[in-house]
Amino acid sequence: MKLKEIIELLDGNLLTGKDQLDKSLNTGGASDLMSDILAGLSEKCVLLTGLTTVQTVRTAIIAGVGAIVFVRGKIPPTEVIDQARANEIPLLSTPYSMFVSCGRLYSKGITGLDGAQ
Repeated sequence: MKLKEIIELLDGNLLTGKDQLDKSLNTGGASDLMSDILAGLSEKCVLLTGLTTVQTVRTAIIAGVGAIVFVRGKIPPTEVIDQARANEIPLLSTPYSMFVSCGRLYSKGITGLDGAQ
């Protein structure tokens, strides 16, 4: 699924990554515990989280996450957006809960981090 399709599906507000709208993302994971993301197969996945700290972007960099979605309408501080922009990680915010966001992505073919559906 292309990033632009994810934005539409989640009624998202793109915060960074305007130049990456055609980026393909096929797996997803949701967690507020960054250790769970580091332990999973998160290369080029969509990370859904409510955690809006710099640790989220740092974890995404290490794990190779393809894009970060902040759930429940959360908008991260400027320093988080700047760090994501500098590392070319798209960020978006969705008004939906983590549960609903995951369900919407799953219903359109995004698999779990292990490829299961």
